[in-house]
Amino acid sequence: MKTIANGVWPVMITPFTADNKIDYDAVLRIIEWYDKEGVTGIFAVCQSSEMFFLDAKERFELAKFVIDNTPKHIGVVASGHVAERLEDQVREAQAIVDAGADSYVFISNQFAREGESEDVARKTIEYLVEHIEADSFGVYECPAPYKRLLSPELLRWLADSGKFSFLKDTCCDLGQLKAKCDAVKGTNLKIFNANAATLLESLKMGCAGYSGVMANFHTRLYAWLCDNYEKEPERAQRLMDFLGAASMVECQVYPVNAKYHMNLMGVPMDLMTRTKPAELLTGSKRLEIEQFYAVEQRFIKDFFGE
Repeated sequence: MKTIANGVWPVMITPFTADNKIDYDAVLRIIEWYDKEGVTGIFAVCQSSEMFFLDAKERFELAKFVIDNTPKHIGVVASGHVAERLEDQVREAQAIVDAGADSYVFISNQFAREGESEDVARKTIEYLVEHIEADSFGVYECPAPYKRLLSPELLRWLADSGKFSFLKDTCCDLGQLKAKCDAVKGTNLKIFNANAATLLESLKMGCAGYSGVMANFHTRLYAWLCDNYEKEPERAQRLMDFLGAASMVECQVYPVNAKYHMNLMGVPMDLMTRTKPAELLTGSKRLEIEQFYAVEQRFIKDFFGE
């Protein structure tokens, strides 16, 4: 099984051209920015990538481009697990695995319909793993079309299979995170928290790092926290206080606001998205992002003594 390294795995946004095609020049600029900011890996073709609004060809081509153009010291996991038929899920997953992804990430709500039991989910997982040739799989508790959280018992079953190495957890609850971390302790399955506010405490419990929306805003700070929270606990708490408060910007117009913020960071791209009109980021909301950016930059300068 490929080793999934601890640290920050941003959920990669997809830049589009003004005529609604994937802007691969901008994709490359984002990869270069992630590298400069100190990421451990990239989660490509996920909800932040607008995977539900990409067709199968686009999902594969985007995943392959990210895999082929990411420096070798940075890992890449990818999803795109949105097809309705299991046969299509297998075919599309195998293509991404063969393209070189470190782990293929399933969406948990595709394992069973809302209201169905984990026994149904297990049978689906067994089918998928049996029919896809891969060394490593992951699971993403994607909130859409509905959120299916995995129980600690199911997580342990996945870990014991020897096939699963990555979980993007979205429970946003420290009690549940503790139970999950305890369940997979001593295995190769690593849990990455998607929630900023609980991140520091979850790292202390055994989470392997962060894989959330806010890594598209200030990746460097999340990378420092994951690398240094044990060595410098007081600074880590100070940073966590900032990151937790700053994460409320996610409630604005995401991912349009992330694209606007990346432009401010020197990563140019169009604000076009397929999930919502870019015009929803009104003049006042753009001003909020500019002010957010200014506060963030002052904090970074002070925190690192630059």
